[in-house]
Amino acid sequence: MKRQMMGKLVTMSLAAVLAVSSLTGCTSGEGAGSAGGGAKEGKDLEDIYVGVSLGSSTEERWAREAKMFEEYAEEQGFKISVQSANNEVSLQVSQCENMINDGIDVLLLQALDAAAVSPIIDEAHDAGIQVISYDRLAMECDVDYYITFDSVKVGEIEAQFVVDQAPKGNYIWLKGGPEDNNAVLVAEGQKNILQPYIDSGDINVVLEQWCDGWDPNKALEYTENGLTACSNDLQGLIASNDGTCGGAIEALAEQGMAGEVPTCGQDADLAACQRIIAGTQTGTVFKPTPTLNQAACELAVAIATGEVTDDAQDTDCVDSSLGTWGTLNNNYKDVTTFNVDVIAVDKDNLYDVVIKEYGYQTVEDVYANVDKSEWPAEE
Repeated sequence: MKRQMMGKLVTMSLAAVLAVSSLTGCTSGEGAGSAGGGAKEGKDLEDIYVGVSLGSSTEERWAREAKMFEEYAEEQGFKISVQSANNEVSLQVSQCENMINDGIDVLLLQALDAAAVSPIIDEAHDAGIQVISYDRLAMECDVDYYITFDSVKVGEIEAQFVVDQAPKGNYIWLKGGPEDNNAVLVAEGQKNILQPYIDSGDINVVLEQWCDGWDPNKALEYTENGLTACSNDLQGLIASNDGTCGGAIEALAEQGMAGEVPTCGQDADLAACQRIIAGTQTGTVFKPTPTLNQAACELAVAIATGEVTDDAQDTDCVDSSLGTWGTLNNNYKDVTTFNVDVIAVDKDNLYDVVIKEYGYQTVEDVYANVDKSEWPAEE
């Protein structure tokens, strides 16, 4: 399984990073981490302390990634603290303050509210701590780095899945949580695909709504409203992640329409994978979170050990096979960003990508509701 191989790759790439950096330093250009000369001095690997703040760990994806962070730190021999804010912005702020006061060297921050974390960044910088935005970009603040997936591409894939099956007709368009900048970028990608069809009159959006907090219950409610608005004459439904897609499909099922209306999510959650096999969800966008997690850990370690003293972009601080460097503006500055690619997954390639290649789900779980005679043959 690729996840089993990942640990070996992590160890090898980290060793390579440290070896190369000890000879050359891991520096490049200007416009780097905002902590700059105020950053803490580098430490030996076994002495570093990394803080991780997640907005929530209740969703399947975030529970997985919390475990990945802890496993990486254990494998490499450094201290880590992974905190979950349970979807409470004030709790995330206080947890980050506690980690900063506890002496972390780097903070990995998955901002629950992208516009409300500026005080965390400022307090970290005052303590000489650099901050890496993880998955969700901290907005309107002096964050140092951003590790993410290409959210615009996620939205484009989602919309393309649906448009390919229903190029004409009435649509419901469910966006993610507006407090998350990723939701804005996903919606941008969806619009890139949908707008030409809307402009031509081929697609008529009967309901367009943001789902605060990516709440599946909101998605269910809005889908019910949209079905009422079009008297169940619906040809396509755009959802922004597997959770909201699941809520929408529940509403469709109440009307006997599950599987008749194409829709797509993201994250390859177990329930979504099962729906894809059952035919009630068209597809999902698989985001290889082990790759994202590894990239974030490599950058955090490079900063904490002093191998990044300016800007990590265009260096070997993060294994180049994991993604590409660029920048993304957060309405304060162009943030140095590492982008990990995403993969479109449907019934035809779900086994090959999600199960066989990445080991993200298991055959037993994904095909639990299918007769064993229909399970794919494992090699």
